[in-house]
Amino acid sequence: MGSDGAMIQALLAEMVADWRAAGVRIAGVIAESHGLPDRVCGAGILRDIATGKPRSIYIDVPLNRSSCHLDATGVADACAAVVSQIPTCDLVVLNKFGKLEAMGEGLLPAFSVAIAAGKPVLTTVSGKHVNAWHKLVPNTVILAADKATLQKWWAGAKA
Repeated sequence: MGSDGAMIQALLAEMVADWRAAGVRIAGVIAESHGLPDRVCGAGILRDIATGKPRSIYIDVPLNRSSCHLDATGVADACAAVVSQIPTCDLVVLNKFGKLEAMGEGLLPAFSVAIAAGKPVLTTVSGKHVNAWHKLVPNTVILAADKATLQKWWAGAKA
């Protein structure tokens, strides 16, 4: 909480790199921008943390006259890959709990499987969907978006 999406995704990527270098097994995805100019929607790709595989979540033509270029099918494909990795991981990092997840779609199955398995989950939550997040995970710990805070959180979570 406390920063824009691109900054938080960069922070997640940095933390994942540090933790993986220390031997932490991480399942999940981190968002990367499509890099296209003059777009309202930032949907681009979800990069699989374990494999490095990019999965497109961007569609050229928005559905239903929306300005959102988010491809729900691409998110579901990324989610399926993550779900299969959760049983053997130490930590799950998912780029965001947002519109799709609040509607019961997107990465929600990965969130649900990780929570049911008792795995620590690190994510961001869209301000618009905080209530839906709290329904899924009532005892959430809200963290500041900085490296020291995340390191402290992980030290406690792995203990």
